[in-house]
Amino acid sequence: MNITITGTGSYIPEVIVPNSHFLTAKFKTADGLAITNTNEEIIQKFEAITGISERRYALADHKASDLGFFAAEKAIDDAQIDKETIDYIIYAHNFGDLSADKNQGDTLPSLATRVKNLLGIKNPKCVAYDMIFGCPGWVEALIQAKAFIQSGMAKTCLVIGGETLSRITDEHDRDSMIFADGAGATILQQTEKGGNILAHASETHALDEAYYLYFDRSYESNKTEKQRYIKMLGRKVYEFACIHVPKAMKSCLDQTNVQIEEVQKIFIHQANEKMDEAIVKRFYKLYGKSVPENIMPMNINFHGNSSVATIPTLLDMVRKYNLKNHYVKEGDLVLFASVGAGMNINAMVYRF
Repeated sequence: MNITITGTGSYIPEVIVPNSHFLTAKFKTADGLAITNTNEEIIQKFEAITGISERRYALADHKASDLGFFAAEKAIDDAQIDKETIDYIIYAHNFGDLSADKNQGDTLPSLATRVKNLLGIKNPKCVAYDMIFGCPGWVEALIQAKAFIQSGMAKTCLVIGGETLSRITDEHDRDSMIFADGAGATILQQTEKGGNILAHASETHALDEAYYLYFDRSYESNKTEKQRYIKMLGRKVYEFACIHVPKAMKSCLDQTNVQIEEVQKIFIHQANEKMDEAIVKRFYKLYGKSVPENIMPMNINFHGNSSVATIPTLLDMVRKYNLKNHYVKEGDLVLFASVGAGMNINAMVYRF
């Protein structure tokens, strides 16, 4: 029995927000003090580090559940399955449905339930629930779906990763430029032949690292409202990822009987271009190897960081030849890797 990705779909929002959008922003420090650098300098440094030149925001009347539904429809169509045969719908996100005019998360009912409703699935034995695991949520949900199928509890699972981070960011925080919106969906099935999950690994580091990403007030000291926004200790996240993610990737690959030279692509969470490059470089260094050319597809430069959505949207683009110079074919070995709030890390080895 193989556990195979039989379909993928993604939804990239229509609203394009270039870096120039932030030229009029009033960026401040965590202490509420105005940053002395010009916005031009801030943006130039930001783009050099993250690789982001533009990002995508959802339309005002679209919530995260809508984005997940759009992606799910495409994945179901791609897999050519009857939606009524889906055993589990798992939606990985962090903040639920956020309206454009307020940032209070709505998770009642779950986003997975909302997607099931929008898909019009009548089968009550199709179980829908959400996964909260930070940016690595889609990979973790895929691992759970694999376990359901392997145990005989399911034959077909719909796994979604989606977020509307643009609605939970502080306009006075420079880090707000990183975040974006989007959704990706995947159909995972039991098959007699085809692709297969070969190994996976997950970790949670929750001592000093637990609050590297957190919720807090705006950097605008004059604000008195009780709203809270996504915050992160950027330097600590960067250092943590560069130290721990390569080791987790190696631990995952070492569970298989394949050599690192067989890895054709690494689908890594699109968090920060320089950070991702450093992670992959350190991963290969653990094997005494140099990074091969064209090993790491990237779409962060024009999509931004859409958290849980980054890997499934990237995978969909590559599978469907929508990312220049990148594709996968039958027999290719790929490695998924992600890091985020928790701090959580996971990796998965998959052969197409």
